[in-house]
Formats: sequence, structure tokens, C-alpha cells
Amino acid sequence: MTVEQIINPYKVFLRILSFGLCLALIVGCAADETTEKNPPPPQVEVITVSARTVPDEPEFIGRTEAFRPVEIRSQVSGIIKEVLFTEGRNVKKGDKLYLIDPVPFNAIYQAMKAKVAQHKARLVQVKQNLARVQPLLEEQAVSQKDVDDAIADVLSEEAALEAAQNDLVKAKFDLDNTRIEAPVDGRVGRSNYYEGQLVSAQTTLLTTVDQLNPMYVSVNVPESYILRRRKELAEKKIERPDLYQLRGVMTFADGSVYGEEGVLDFTAVTIRPETGTLQGRFRFPNPSGYFVPGLSDFLPGQFVRVRLIGYVRPNAILIPQRAVQHGVNGAFVYVIDEQNAVELRPVKASMWYDNDWLIESGIEPGERVMVAGFHRVQPGVQVTVTTNDTPEENTGAQETL
Repeated sequence: MTVEQIINPYKVFLRILSFGLCLALIVGCAADETTEKNPPPPQVEVITVSARTVPDEPEFIGRTEAFRPVEIRSQVSGIIKEVLFTEGRNVKKGDKLYLIDPVPFNAIYQAMKAKVAQHKARLVQVKQNLARVQPLLEEQAVSQKDVDDAIADVLSEEAALEAAQNDLVKAKFDLDNTRIEAPVDGRVGRSNYYEGQLVSAQTTLLTTVDQLNPMYVSVNVPESYILRRRKELAEKKIERPDLYQLRGVMTFADGSVYGEEGVLDFTAVTIRPETGTLQGRFRFPNPSGYFVPGLSDFLPGQFVRVRLIGYVRPNAILIPQRAVQHGVNGAFVYVIDEQNAVELRPVKASMWYDNDWLIESGIEPGERVMVAGFHRVQPGVQVTVTTNDTPEENTGAQETL
């Protein structure tokens, strides 16, 4: 057998092997090209939109105030003889706070008593005189002038007695007001005057007594909020009870929540032009106001947050915050239609409810909204849908934008 006869079968084998490899490469490339041209639909997560009734509870910044901040002023002018209270302590109604030197006022009172007694005696005398002269007039033993003079004396003395009695009342009032008492239960502040100092009637502020149970919290409500609320009530987007049945929950600066609810008990008539706000006032019970200083739950002058309770929003549409995207034209969501195609839908998202957006317009109950997989889709693309209708945790907190 020649060398050429041996080599020829080997060449034929190599040619067959090369042809097989080329055929396999061609088939593989065609398969890859087919795979690239027909990728599987992207998988996205959706929720089905539903309507429900939710509380509408905005928060406002407020400041605490004493229920009765009473100014203690003297009704008489005089020298302070004693300060009868300990500053910064609780006092009861009727507790003595100050004593103004009563000696001059007692002297005037005693003089007025004597004057009243004098006029009473004089009135008896002139009445007896009139009783004597009136019968003598019929006998013409006295003249008509004598009778008229006796009548005038009686009337004059009655007037003088009445004036003296009024002076006595004023003297007694002044004497009594040398003892200044607490008009309400509360906590007394620092004294502005002490023993030996002169005070003027009705002008000198001696101290204050703050009644701490209950307590007020005043809030300033923006005009924009009032206008929006009025519109929503007219359109029946929200519901509420009577205005003065609305309640408030108070949160302190450290984040702690006060255990007692307050009640709205006053709204101002006029919007303040300098701030564009309307004042509202809540009344909160504060039993600890009767405790010793240092144990009160809250005091006048604190800044707090008040969450308004009572408004509800029926037929509200809430979707997770992660479902709402924002672009140059505003907020939008991706809606999946019945053919599992992606649709970009503009929406009006107005408030946060913890992890959810409140959607006022743009989507309807029953529609499917994408909540995950945004980087895989474009409008019009077909998708594979997985459903997540488990409600996300919602504590009820909300923020108005």
C-alpha cells in the first residue's frame, strides 16, 4: 500500500470533521440569534387597587397655655406688710397671698361706722320733730313753713344716712382687700413685690396664679388648609362630626404622646393677616397640674404637635409610595392592562399615609399598579405579572403636601 493511499482516508475524515464543526457552529449561532430575538417577558410585581375609608388626621404645631392665667393685683394702695405664700407652689382658692398694712383702712372703716350711727340718731330726731309739728298745724299753733322744714330735715337726713352707709361699704371693701387671696386653684408664680414696698391700687402686678387643670393648647391653622377642607367637605371627599366634637392627640418635643385626648373648644373668627392663619384651641385634661411642682405632665409655654382626629376620607385610594414615580410632568404610575401591557398613567398624589400615597385622580379601583420591576419595563411592553395584594404596614400617620 502506498503512502498516498494511506493519507487520502485521513484527509477525508478531516474534511468530514470540519464540515460537522462548521454545521454545529452555524446551528448554535442561529439558536442564539433566535434566543436574542425572542427574550422572555420581564417579570413585575403589581397590586390591585381598592378603595377604603381611612382617617384624615393632619398635624399642627401648638403651644400650651394655662386654663386660667390670673393676674394678682391689689385693690388698694398701701405698704405690703406680709407675703404669705411660697413662690412656685400650688395654692388653693381662698389661700392668703399678701397682707397690706390694714391700720389706716381699719381707722377709716371705724370712722364710717360711727358716721352711720350718727346719721341714724339724727334721723330719729328729725322724724320725732316732724311727728310733733304736724298735729300743731291743724291747730294753727305752727306755720306751714315749720312743717315743711321738718319734712325737709327728714329727707335730708335719710339721704345723708344712705351716703354714710355707702361710705361704710367702701371702707369695708378696702379693709377686706388688705388681705389678698388666691381667686382659683393653681400654681403661684414669683412675687414682684415684697414686705415694705408700696403698691398702687389696680395697677401693680404682684404675681400670677396659673390654673393648670385643664390646660389649653392653641394651634394656628393655615388658610390654605381651611379652604381645601371646605372644598373637600362640599365635594363629600371627607366627612366629620360637629366641629366642636373634633379631638386632638398631643405629641411632645421628645416624641412621647400624651395619654389624654383633647377636645376642640374654640376657633377664632378672624384670620390673622400677618400670618394667614386661623387660631384654634384644644382643651386637655391635666390632673397632674394638682401635683407638686416637677411632677406635672406639661406646663404652659411648651411647643407640641397636635394631631386632629375626627375627619375620615371615604372611598380613598392608597397605593405604596414605591409605586409612584416622579418626572418632569409630575407624578405617574405604571398600570398593567388586561393584556399585561405596561401603561404610563399620570396621577395626582396629595398626601402620605405612612407608607402609602393618597391618590386623588388617575387610577380607579380594580386596576393593577406596578410596585416592583421598574428598571425592566417601558410603556407598551408585555410583562409577566406577580401579584402582591398584602397591605403594607400603615400606622395612620400622614403628611400633607
